Amino acid sequence: MKNKRGALDISFAWLFAIIVGGFILFLAVYAAIKLIGTEQTVQDAKTGKEIGVLLNPLETSFESGKTSLLTMPVETRIYNKCNNQGTFGRQIIQVSQKSFSKWTETNINVGFSNKYLFSEGYAEGKKFYLFSKPFEFPFKVADLIYVTSSEDKYCFIDAPEEIFGELEDLKQENIFLANCSTGVKICFSGGSGCKVNVNYNAKYVEKNGERIYFEGDSLMYAAIFSDKEIYECQLKRLMQRIEQLTLLYRDKANFVSRVGCDSNLNSDLMQLNTLAKNLKGSEEIYNLKNVAEDIEYKNDLAKCRIW
Repeated sequence: MKNKRGALDISFAWLFAIIVGGFILFLAVYAAIKLIGTEQTVQDAKTGKEIGVLLNPLETSFESGKTSLLTMPVETRIYNKCNNQGTFGRQIIQVSQKSFSKWTETNINVGFSNKYLFSEGYAEGKKFYLFSKPFEFPFKVADLIYVTSSEDKYCFIDAPEEIFGELEDLKQENIFLANCSTGVKICFSGGSGCKVNVNYNAKYVEKNGERIYFEGDSLMYAAIFSDKEIYECQLKRLMQRIEQLTLLYRDKANFVSRVGCDSNLNSDLMQLNTLAKNLKGSEEIYNLKNVAEDIEYKNDLAKCRIW
């Protein structure tokens, strides 16, 4: 009888140890998974911030354009998000990286008020090309940055001479200046199999059945490399920046006029300010063109130039 009770006691002790040990192991695994997830979220946010910092050298100053290669240690998705609320709006970067064959999920956004990225909803890969070009309207407004994955090919077909020359000098390895069997075909004279059609004279880009309007080559590239939603949002942010810059240049014009250097730009600057503030979409960008050109002409002839 004693032996049977002892055997029962031993069996229960082992069973209890197994249950407790399993529970402890579960807690350990759960804690490790949560820790990895938290660390990955922190890493994604840190990467997004670092990308924003790496964009700084692309500010082109007086250069026509430049390109840079961004290399990530693992497969990465760079999500491009735009918010036009507030004075300047926000450029938002969200990063997701592959971990254990799965994409990490994070709701952490890294924002910048002075960056303007143009891309599809997200770019994916380990290497990314960042091509930048200044947007002037008529004064320099900002540097526009176009983000593409090295895994994506862009084939510019029948590009105008000035565009052909600029892209040839750029030497970006995922941009080709001829027809190609694979990749995104960007056609300037129509043709079959073109994903993007550019009407360089009428100033619009047609893709996915929609038209995106532009003025100047920097906005043309923006329309080519980004989707319509991002383009329209970033264009609004650029108009918000123009609003503030026109006020600054108006104050500067008033200041120099007090020392006998009248630029005659006040009314023109405020007209541009109003048009920029009221712009509803890219189809209205043409309304600003003539005013911007008139301001540029007057400033170039002025005894005391405002910029």
